[in-house]
Amino acid sequence: MPKHREDLDRVFHALSDPTRRALIERLVRGPASVSELARPFEMALPSLLQHLSVLERAGLVTSSKVGRVRTFQLAVEALTPGAEWIGRQRLPAERRLDRLGDFLTPDTTKEN
Repeated sequence: MPKHREDLDRVFHALSDPTRRALIERLVRGPASVSELARPFEMALPSLLQHLSVLERAGLVTSSKVGRVRTFQLAVEALTPGAEWIGRQRLPAERRLDRLGDFLTPDTTKEN
């Protein structure tokens, strides 16, 4: 399997979980420490760290550690391949729907 496909699989796998999507949504607002990210979730810290690890392996987030505080930030550019893939799938479908709409719409310019 080509590497870019494996990368895309990792991104979509990471985004398939609602907790990980919520973490991404929070990180859109800016970097946050693990404790800040954990606040809204009712789960053990090791479970949250597993979610962050999945996001980091997919390249969607990066982290840095200063002292005892680990901070995560969104890697915005990592979302681009997924968005491009979705766009490539959407365009042909939209064209088919446009053609269907043209077929189903009566042509009022023709005289009877």
